[in-house]
Amino acid sequence: MAKLSMQRTVEGLGEYLREQRGQAQMSLRQLAELTDVSNPYLSQIERGLRRPSAEVLQQIAKALRISAESLYVRAGILDADESGARMVDDAIALDPRLTERQKTALLDIYRSFVGFDNASDSELAATVTEANIAPQGADNQEDA
Repeated sequence: MAKLSMQRTVEGLGEYLREQRGQAQMSLRQLAELTDVSNPYLSQIERGLRRPSAEVLQQIAKALRISAESLYVRAGILDADESGARMVDDAIALDPRLTERQKTALLDIYRSFVGFDNASDSELAATVTEANIAPQGADNQEDA
């Protein structure tokens, strides 16, 4: 039963990544170049065949300009409660009507109001990776 649930999570993550890549008007090859992750591996992630590591999710999030936390939640690495206000970050980051300066200003204002603890993406990825090492195993490594 848990394996079926994990498969649905991985498939849902793949669909979400494909949607985000489409919204960013980015090809799979372009995403591969920006993330230093192979094109075939990204394709497998989008098709729900692979569950990526926290590091790969972080690279994808950075390239697509979405929060790594939202990807961690969709991948089943973090609980939704732990991501909290990051959905607002995603909404602001994805709004095409805003300039980069406006996005930064809005995020700064929002974080000041909610008292958001601004841990760096690398710190979060390290914490998530440590907590998730056993379940991910060798299955998630990119094929050479």
